[in-house]
Amino acid sequence: MTCVNLDLNLLVAFDALLDEGSVSGAADRLRVTQPAMSRTLARLRRATGDQILVRSGRAMLPTPYAESVRERVRALVEQAGALLRPATALDEAELASLTRTFTLRCNDALVDAAGAEILAAVRVRAPGVRLRFLAESAVDTDDLRRGEVDLEIAAGASGRPELCARRVGGGTQVVVVRAGHPLTGLTRAAYAAAEHVTVSRRGRLRGPLDEALAAEGLTRRVVATVPTVSAAFRLVAASDLLAAVPSMLAGPGLAPFGLRALPLPLALPPVPLTMTWHRRQDDDPAHRWLRERVCEALRAAGVPG
Repeated sequence: MTCVNLDLNLLVAFDALLDEGSVSGAADRLRVTQPAMSRTLARLRRATGDQILVRSGRAMLPTPYAESVRERVRALVEQAGALLRPATALDEAELASLTRTFTLRCNDALVDAAGAEILAAVRVRAPGVRLRFLAESAVDTDDLRRGEVDLEIAAGASGRPELCARRVGGGTQVVVVRAGHPLTGLTRAAYAAAEHVTVSRRGRLRGPLDEALAAEGLTRRVVATVPTVSAAFRLVAASDLLAAVPSMLAGPGLAPFGLRALPLPLALPPVPLTMTWHRRQDDDPAHRWLRERVCEALRAAGVPG
């Protein structure tokens, strides 16, 4: 029987090196010196008989072996972290002394509608907790996996296996118009004949609405696209443009802009509002407590379920 001296720190370093693609990046991530990380890489090379990372110009690239075990290494690190991390709920004293910063990424209209309720729900029991609200990104990111975002609240769901998700709201789409707009009701033909502004963090001019209209032999004219709901509200408030937005984002945010909502004259599937986090934080007591407060705050703010 062979006895193997296992060092979990080697697996953690292995994971960091593959993720960062450099010795200096892994050293910064694990808060060790670059020489120390270079020595750890040398240990990994001796233990595996593989170079792990090889230099190519100014970059370092993983070897075929390193690529083949990347996901297994990540899974082992996450499993070990979950095994060694206590998962008990925080009591009132622990919450009162909790000092932590959570980063939440969500739509700007959702921050307008429920940001104050989320912050109040957290601070009433954990005054040392700070919240960082980030805007939605124009591109898909790995920020949840990298730990740069703790919680994401957005329409739809990613479906990625390493992420956990919970439906926290939803609803159909509505058409937003200015209070004095001549349209009081919408037929499909009238909707298609109007001019539109779309909301797309990627700047897309077409979407599922256009596909539904095309199935009816109709086409709408999109004259602008903006990355945020609040920007769309401002354009609509100053013109005869129409904007279709999820009802869960429209309801609380229309009054400040002097807008009103009309039913969308098309049958589209409901839009789910989903809270997403990385699986490694699923059992973290503080993160779990935060998720419950967010759900309570969304209900208090009137975000439809």
